[in-house]
Amino acid sequence: MSNETATAAVAWKGTVSDDEQSKAPLNVGVALILGVLLWMGPYMGVNGVLLPARVAQLVGDQKATVLALLSTSAMIVAAIANIVFGALSDLTRSRWGRRTPWIVCGAVLSGLTLLLLNVVTSVPVLVAVWCLYQLFLNAVVAPLIAVLADRVAPKNRGMITSFYALGYSVGIYGGQMVAAPFVKNVSGGIVILAIAAMVGGPLAAVLMREKSSLDMPKGEFTWKIFAQHFAFPTKNCRDYYLALVAKFLIVAAKFTVAGVQLYILTDYMKQTADGASGYLKIINLCMMVTAIGMTLIAAPVSDRIGSRKLPVVACAVFVAAGSLVPFFSANPSVMIAFALLVGIGMGMFNAVDQALNVDVLPDPDTAAKDLGIINLANTGGQVVGPVVAASVIAVWGYQGLFPISACFAIVGGILILFIKKVK
Repeated sequence: MSNETATAAVAWKGTVSDDEQSKAPLNVGVALILGVLLWMGPYMGVNGVLLPARVAQLVGDQKATVLALLSTSAMIVAAIANIVFGALSDLTRSRWGRRTPWIVCGAVLSGLTLLLLNVVTSVPVLVAVWCLYQLFLNAVVAPLIAVLADRVAPKNRGMITSFYALGYSVGIYGGQMVAAPFVKNVSGGIVILAIAAMVGGPLAAVLMREKSSLDMPKGEFTWKIFAQHFAFPTKNCRDYYLALVAKFLIVAAKFTVAGVQLYILTDYMKQTADGASGYLKIINLCMMVTAIGMTLIAAPVSDRIGSRKLPVVACAVFVAAGSLVPFFSANPSVMIAFALLVGIGMGMFNAVDQALNVDVLPDPDTAAKDLGIINLANTGGQVVGPVVAASVIAVWGYQGLFPISACFAIVGGILILFIKKVK
């Protein structure tokens, strides 16, 4: 074997060992902060604020029905696209690497697609454009997560995952804050967020400086290759599926309560619309501050103690405790306690979740595809939580809601304890 071939083989073994990476790759961390922030922020700003406003402009009183149609269609497209684009990036061989072409093209095309929302005039076209946006957006999402597996050694994953989580958390809340002043100028808000989306991918790619993947081993596209790169894992995947189900349950636990918090305030705690609005602002602010703060604290602690499981188990306890607080009192102030406890828990979770996911991957060569699949647990939990809440409220009332949420969180934490590959 020539020296060049040997070097290529070392460079492309699928991940980085602790011995090969003495210091945390801060350029990758900064790229992840900006890359995630600039896809999550525009997405949340449009999805949570500007899209509903645009729908109201188009259909008036039918807006709730149309929004449900948009959400359902987007979820289906996003679920498929996340897996497909993850697999395609795993298989990509280019002078710019495996992830960069998809991150850059996906960002630019997703931004351009957002601009189309300003010119659509019918519901079918609106649904088509929103689905197209989801398609391009997930060309960014899946490859960007896989960078953690490609470029970060296990001992540094807690710290670099916290960079990712910081961009994610700021994007969730910041995107809606940026969009809120544009409710009466939807077109202007969409233009600003579309530009941000287009900038994010190229900026992250420049900061990451991914190496060429042209020397990475290639293979003929056979049924075996298809099954490996486009199907759910079937080998060496016990811990992987434990992490996936645990993630689903913990996220569902949060959204079982948080997804219907407006109704909890108005129907269970008997607040007026104005009173509920005031509490919602405080609740979301508390959750944002605690989540971001704990994200920054938990990641280095996780690296220092050498444990990924402990912060996630602690998260489950905090989420369960926070969910139970409203069970004991219908005073609206207890929702602030809920927000603080759940914010602390989810901050811990966000800090190490992706690092844990990377550590339990069945095959580093299919990292983006497998992380795309496990990310479906996040989407699924957000969707299923409010559905479970509606069913429980209909049968047992609001008093039954909070124990169910707590049970979800505790079971998720217990499943994490059964993972063997990770401490």
